[in-house]
Amino acid sequence: MTLLMANGDLAAARSGDRAALERVLTHSRQDLRRYAEYHCVINDIEDAVQESLITVSRKLRDLRVLECFVSWTFRIVKRECNRLKRGRRMLSGDVITDEILPVVTPEPCEWRHDVAAALESLPAHYREIVLLRDLEGLTIAEIGDQLGLSREAVKSRLHRARILAREYLAP
Repeated sequence: MTLLMANGDLAAARSGDRAALERVLTHSRQDLRRYAEYHCVINDIEDAVQESLITVSRKLRDLRVLECFVSWTFRIVKRECNRLKRGRRMLSGDVITDEILPVVTPEPCEWRHDVAAALESLPAHYREIVLLRDLEGLTIAEIGDQLGLSREAVKSRLHRARILAREYLAP
């Protein structure tokens, strides 16, 4: 891929020349495929290369240092391989059917009663933050301003309140 920089195609592609971009992508494809062969599952190689070429074509203008093109494209391929691996891991688990784990949905009235009881069980300073955040939709900063607390204090109290409510609602 070093010839790209010598002949100016890379610079032209970065500045918007579509023909130069096509030459850069065509020339890069083989090297990216070889790199993907080391980092991807065999079934994902072509997908990773294709997605990487699309990313390169969309983001080439953002590349600040042209000399980093090769390592930049390899990072894109590696990231795409990792993304595809994560997706494959999530799909590889056993399928859970209703026979194995039936869906249990409580009645809306039960939920309302349980959530109200959980909120009532919270200490007042935790309950207030949960109500401001989850019912009124205020941001952490707005809650902090309203209560005279730092962002960290609001986040900490909200986290503790949700833990307590979760414990209360646990079966």
